[in-house]
Amino acid sequence: MAVQEAGQGVHGGGCTCGDCPHGAREGHRQAVAEFGARRDELATGRGLPVQLAYSEGASRQWISDELTESARAVAERSRAAGEAWLIRVWRRTLVVLWGWVALLFLAQAVTAIGPGWTVSRTAGLAAAACLAGLLTAGARLHRAHGGLLAPLVGEDNRLSTSRAVAAAWVLCAVYSVLFLAFRLAVSAPVSAPVGLGLRRAAALLTLVGVSCLIAVVVRRVVTVRILTQRLQKVQADRPHPADLLCDDNGRGSFTDAQYVLISAAALTYAVVLLTRRPDELPHLSWGLAVLVLVSAAVYLAGKYAEGGRPVVLSVIRAREPGGLDGPIRTGDDIEIRGAGFVPPGAGSPDRLARMSVRIGHVHVHVPLVPVPGGFTNPTDTSVVVPVPVEVEPGRVDVQVVTAAGAESNRMTIDVTD
Repeated sequence: MAVQEAGQGVHGGGCTCGDCPHGAREGHRQAVAEFGARRDELATGRGLPVQLAYSEGASRQWISDELTESARAVAERSRAAGEAWLIRVWRRTLVVLWGWVALLFLAQAVTAIGPGWTVSRTAGLAAAACLAGLLTAGARLHRAHGGLLAPLVGEDNRLSTSRAVAAAWVLCAVYSVLFLAFRLAVSAPVSAPVGLGLRRAAALLTLVGVSCLIAVVVRRVVTVRILTQRLQKVQADRPHPADLLCDDNGRGSFTDAQYVLISAAALTYAVVLLTRRPDELPHLSWGLAVLVLVSAAVYLAGKYAEGGRPVVLSVIRAREPGGLDGPIRTGDDIEIRGAGFVPPGAGSPDRLARMSVRIGHVHVHVPLVPVPGGFTNPTDTSVVVPVPVEVEPGRVDVQVVTAAGAESNRMTIDVTD
């Protein structure tokens, strides 16, 4: 029902179809609002079929199935809105890029009123226009993937901090070389600038090389840790600027933030040096270079330390208030306690619905238990599932499978008749 209602609309200000970027965005917003209303309605017990009202297990399963179907519809709308956003944002990145070129021209024109126009101003403007032209050509080739953002988006559809920092250092180096090249081209015939020597540019080259190496190593580390189930990753619907400073849950990350801030400060210093000494590459001090290298090492260590596989600590029989204590039997609810059941970024309803528990040889899907504004089951530290009648009495293993596909350790329980 939510999908049919969300799919209605016409092209224009209120369009909610998926045939245009505006419609995909509005359709997603409407689907989210309808899902929230439906979840809160079912959480209060309204909207249940009459024949299920007297069966707690059947009503819980029906509610979970209803919410799972609606959550999948919301997820489809979210993915469509994310793809439309990438197609739409590539033009905005070009506007920002050429806006910086225009701002540079205005700044040079204003500062040239007194001393006059110089060769360095011409070279700087020509280098900026040339670099912007190259980036524009690359953005057009990847306009379906965000244009200029395409090289910065990781496999999880989030902006990569390591790639963004490496790209910033590469752009700084490319602009510096183009600046010197144009300055040499428009000036009187002289010998090659001494500022291109290896001794003066050693620190800059070191930072460019290390930042690029960090981006490659981080990609390899994340891939290996995912394959060995030591890290859980789920894809985001679309990139966000906050990805550069936050973890997958959207919380601020110290390792990412310090790497971005220190690199940004060093890049600012390099640009000022190039402005003050336009006849050579930025001659960065080794003290500043070591500071950036230490920051990069902390960032890389943080990537090695983050994440972890789900862990089951205990399994108990879930007892309702007023119920009798006893052993675990088929049909009873069991509560699995542990950690890491909900991976970072997997808190959306459609991903919560993908969780399952393996009891012996039977896979049990984790039911969604709604409350106004959220869910009480599953959580990151607790999962409640019923023991199906297909489970044979005896000692059986219990294992949690998260939305990211990671499997927890096995915990043995006794199931009686």
